[in-house]
Amino acid sequence: MDRAADIVTVPDIRVARRNAADVDPEGEFVLYWMIAYRRTRWNFALQRAAEWARELKKPLVVLEALRCDYPRASDRLHRFIIDGMVDNARRLAATAASYYPYIEPEPGAGKGLLEALAERACVVVTDDFPAFFLPRAVEAAADRLRVRLEQVDSVGLLPMRAADRVFATAHLFRRFLQQRLPDALGDTPESDPLSQTGIPALASLPEDVTCRWPPASEEVLKGRPSVLATLPIDHSVPVVERRGGPRAAEAALPRFVEDRLTRYGQDRNHPDEDATSRLSPYLHFGHLSSHEVFAEVMKTEGWSPAQLSPPANGRRRGWWGAGPSAEAFLDQLVTWRELGFNFCHRRDDYDRFESLPDWAQETLRAHAGDARPYVYSLAELETAATHDEVWNAAQRQLLREGRVHNYLRMLWGKKILEWTPGPREALAAMVHLNDRFALDGRDPNSYGGIFWCLGRYDRPWGPERPVFGKVRYMSSENTTRKLRVRSYVQRYS
Repeated sequence: MDRAADIVTVPDIRVARRNAADVDPEGEFVLYWMIAYRRTRWNFALQRAAEWARELKKPLVVLEALRCDYPRASDRLHRFIIDGMVDNARRLAATAASYYPYIEPEPGAGKGLLEALAERACVVVTDDFPAFFLPRAVEAAADRLRVRLEQVDSVGLLPMRAADRVFATAHLFRRFLQQRLPDALGDTPESDPLSQTGIPALASLPEDVTCRWPPASEEVLKGRPSVLATLPIDHSVPVVERRGGPRAAEAALPRFVEDRLTRYGQDRNHPDEDATSRLSPYLHFGHLSSHEVFAEVMKTEGWSPAQLSPPANGRRRGWWGAGPSAEAFLDQLVTWRELGFNFCHRRDDYDRFESLPDWAQETLRAHAGDARPYVYSLAELETAATHDEVWNAAQRQLLREGRVHNYLRMLWGKKILEWTPGPREALAAMVHLNDRFALDGRDPNSYGGIFWCLGRYDRPWGPERPVFGKVRYMSSENTTRKLRVRSYVQRYS
């Protein structure tokens, strides 16, 4: 049975059918497998699942499972995700949907849960996130499920499938956005996709399933240290003060818009001013939608789509029809963030050295044997035990808070290239440190930033230098001359 033609609210370009199985109208419920967009608002994937539930007149079950053996699983990452599960449990309790939170107690314990639910389902809908282990998980599930599996893109303002190629620079991608985004802005996810009626309630989750895979208890969802300590995850990466979840994300958004957005264009690069948005962890874990961020920023600007009249010349300023600070922020939220997703969506080797531009690979290989002024081990880098206090401050912020100031993250990566035995070792160190400690690591946007340090999205620079070759050079000395950084270094000394 194929009812997709009857469902028109979510744009077709955002929906991908991942297997050849049909929808089963006799199933007990529609299943939404929540793996990346961990929120109940502004979510095309949840909206698609809700549309199927109304179309088929079936209940909706939301499965949000947390494995314990994903790469670099830790107290920090687990706690941030569990914070979101608490919010989702509270919000879904007020709807007709049934929420199934599952936290795996030991490796492999959750194996079979998805298939067991899918055996009773009419159709399964999941999230489209093109990085980390999630693409492989979805591909493996597609082969095992007996009903249709759909994957829905709720990543950014422009659907990932709208681009048929990888863009080599932000300038080229911005030109493409300027041509295609005006039409895409009309397709916005519902702010509350479960507010409409028409979804029947499920009397109870299948008892044979919940007995084998018990839903997370209220005590587990509190994410207390004693509970985290029982899980087989990395306990040496502690939780941070910042809380995760949609509720924390929705509180952080107006704080940024009201307190720091007007200063963003002028002060965002100065670490002492701390004028950045601090929204990237919430975007990464799907606790916040870029559509909601865009709507909130533009509401403050008094903006309407009629003001968008881009010249399609790739320039970063002037095409949104908003103020300078808002446009500077949108260039990060839309151009640079979605550029990273474009690369990961189109290329499987997004996290490998061979994905760098040919010129960057050639120049880095040519200088791989150059003498380094300092060579630090991974342990020395991890513990911020270098001679450079600016770099050490950035690494300590990563260790303590799970983030690095946006501008200093570029310097952080450039120095790792300079202080490791070769470019491949530098790449491995950057990915390890970022993915292990950063709340917004393991993300297309953060991989884009790491690889920018090695030449992705950039051009050859002269003069050619030792170690860097033609890759853009940065130094702590120039950074301290250009930027206000003294208070930042003191804070993280």
